[in-house]
Amino acid sequence: MGLFDWIGGQFIDVIEWLDDSHDTMVYRFPRQGNEIKYGAKLTVRESQVAVFVNEGEIADVLGPGIYELETKNLPIMTSLQHWSHGFNSPFKAEVYFFNTKRFTNLKWGTKNPIMVRDPEFSMVRLRAFGTYEIRIIDPKVFMKEIVGTDGNFMIDEIDEQLKNLILSKFTKVLGESKIPVLDLASNYENFSEYVTKHIAPYFKEYGLELTKVIIENISLPENVEKALDRRTSREVTGNLDDNLKYQAGEALGNATGGSGIGDIMGMGMGFSLGQEMFGQGKRVEKDTPPPLPSRDETMYHIAVDNLSEGPYDTRTIQEFIDKGKIKRDSLVWTKGMKNWEKAGDKLSNLFENTPPPLP
Repeated sequence: MGLFDWIGGQFIDVIEWLDDSHDTMVYRFPRQGNEIKYGAKLTVRESQVAVFVNEGEIADVLGPGIYELETKNLPIMTSLQHWSHGFNSPFKAEVYFFNTKRFTNLKWGTKNPIMVRDPEFSMVRLRAFGTYEIRIIDPKVFMKEIVGTDGNFMIDEIDEQLKNLILSKFTKVLGESKIPVLDLASNYENFSEYVTKHIAPYFKEYGLELTKVIIENISLPENVEKALDRRTSREVTGNLDDNLKYQAGEALGNATGGSGIGDIMGMGMGFSLGQEMFGQGKRVEKDTPPPLPSRDETMYHIAVDNLSEGPYDTRTIQEFIDKGKIKRDSLVWTKGMKNWEKAGDKLSNLFENTPPPLP
């Protein structure tokens, strides 16, 4: 090796960092024992900060720009090295580049359900997940508290700690918000802003800024979701009578694809319970009058799809006629008749109240 090669290998005159990893937070410029030459060129790009460390002590911090390293650019280093009367060239120092861009799409989520108080459900277990964003705002604090002497600090080295920090504060923030669980789904954006505002101060202890917490989903336990589905279905059906009919229809539909006797027994128990509840409901509704007596106690059977249905009183027959279930050529039969007869002949008076079909 020649003399000039040796001199060139000893002195560093260009200091810069081009990041192509997208997840490096701190990078130490590799000196490998080389020394920095007086007047060396330092390039600090946008979203970068350069920190000089002298004998383990943080000295000067330089923001974006191009510098020729002199005593005026490194006042603290000058003081530590006692360069008041002259700049020694070369000099030794460690240079760390801090990536101050925003690190996005970092995942967080509850490992186990968290218990929270709710105005409607009292106590309820929730799961939640989403993403968050951070950036370095105080390189000195971040270096002292987190990085240390790590020369290539990646985001995944602190990601787990930050997720745990979010989760530890999330339960408290959720309880303080007093937003009902059922309203959270329609308030994700507002709640995300609320969470960010109340958790961000804890990140400053690490020299970081929590710029955003995004809540993508908050879910209830499966059994609670089923209970909510039943509640929603019940509210859709309206009163108790309609609800019992709805449940009976559900049981009938399930029985067709079920396990035979077990489903039939379940249906029987369901009908019995429904009748009991229906009876209790009728007793509670004291202001509801009983149904009017039928004008005609004659009961009729009707033929629908070659099957006999009934018997029905004339009030029900009139409803079937109005709805089009019974037409004039439909067959009806009642006690005392030898054969089935057309409804138009036997019950002609009921058809007089029914308008003809639209053209």
